[in-house]
Amino acid sequence: MTIEATGTGKRSFKGWYVVIICMLAYIFSFIDRQILALMIDPIERDLQISDTQFGLLHGLAFAIFYATMGIPLASLSDRVSRPAVISAGIAIWSAATVLSGFTRSFAQLFVARVFVGAGEAALSPATYSLISDLFPREKLGRAVAVYSMGSFFGTGLAFLAGGAVSALVGESGSVSLLGMEMRAWQAVFVIVGAPGFLLALVMFATVRDPGRAATGTNALPLTEVLRHMAREKAIYAPHIIGYTFAAAALFAVLGWAPAVLIRGFGLGPAQAGMWLGGLALTAGVGGVIFSGWAVDALTRKGVVASPFVTGVIGGVGTLLFALALPFAGTLDACLVIMAGLLFFASFPMPPSTAVMQIVAPPAMRSRVSALFLCSNSLIGSTLGALLVGMFNDIWFGGSGVALSLALVAGGAAFLSAVILIFGCRPFARSFA
Repeated sequence: MTIEATGTGKRSFKGWYVVIICMLAYIFSFIDRQILALMIDPIERDLQISDTQFGLLHGLAFAIFYATMGIPLASLSDRVSRPAVISAGIAIWSAATVLSGFTRSFAQLFVARVFVGAGEAALSPATYSLISDLFPREKLGRAVAVYSMGSFFGTGLAFLAGGAVSALVGESGSVSLLGMEMRAWQAVFVIVGAPGFLLALVMFATVRDPGRAATGTNALPLTEVLRHMAREKAIYAPHIIGYTFAAAALFAVLGWAPAVLIRGFGLGPAQAGMWLGGLALTAGVGGVIFSGWAVDALTRKGVVASPFVTGVIGGVGTLLFALALPFAGTLDACLVIMAGLLFFASFPMPPSTAVMQIVAPPAMRSRVSALFLCSNSLIGSTLGALLVGMFNDIWFGGSGVALSLALVAGGAAFLSAVILIFGCRPFARSFA
């Protein structure tokens, strides 16, 4: 049986099925991406790498794929079946995650993580374009929020699964898998990567592309997309730059929160995974839901620039909790602050997507999304993870990771809020 998405904008079963299965793909993507963070100490020890190199694994490895293949894949998504593009992406990043478990050096793991970056590059632009053809503007925030929840479901499950395996075999233990002796962190990669192949088959077999909302424009060249963005630069410039800094704050938190608990409070990976998994599944998911609801609610109340206003609120909240993090003297206080950080740092996901799907013409949406995600990854994800590692190595040492994280996440959140303010008036004026 295949499910064909309808373009009526109604909350039909067929439309929501597509959103849910894309959310499941997003969950798998973030599990494969985020599992790395919980294994920071055993990976650094076994591969003999520094915090700076770990920051490169967590950020730059994904950004390279965005910079080289994200836009071509999005261009493909604007021309051919979007579910087929998503299915291929799932299969590629799942294979790369499994291969990560067989790496024996920093260089090998770096290359494997580059191909895991195919997840975001192939998945999100095509999904955003699909969702925009399924829902009208006043319901777009909620639909995107449901999809975006996958990032924190995936993060939470990654922490919980990684913690469970660590508890089972021990932080520095080994396990026999596929007839081979593997370190615990290597076995985790193999175990969490394998189920993605099944999801790729389900996507390919059950979802059909509904066609674009506007017909006859699928062959628009990239130069036309760039001209469109240049004409609307008053909207796109603060949108891309502001939400790129928001991404830096979010990925800094996701990449280094386990180290804060492990190094600052003596928790093992299993305990850290349990706590952070629970926070991601509650505070992180809650922030995405609230943010999507806020975009729709503000729109109904006549706040036309609601996607920018919601992003500003998220930036301010992230800044306040980031500044409090170094002063957390107890584990309980740290967990409360982490909950606030995850809640507000998740705010940008639905509104940043809504801007692109509202402003960009249907035949350009995948490529506009890819350009946005390229900036998010190349600059936001890379700097967020890398700067924390560099601050640890150069100034504060491993025990000062909370201060490093506070400076990077707080500074990025402040810049995000300030820059997004400049997009409010042009965005509202475009609908006057």
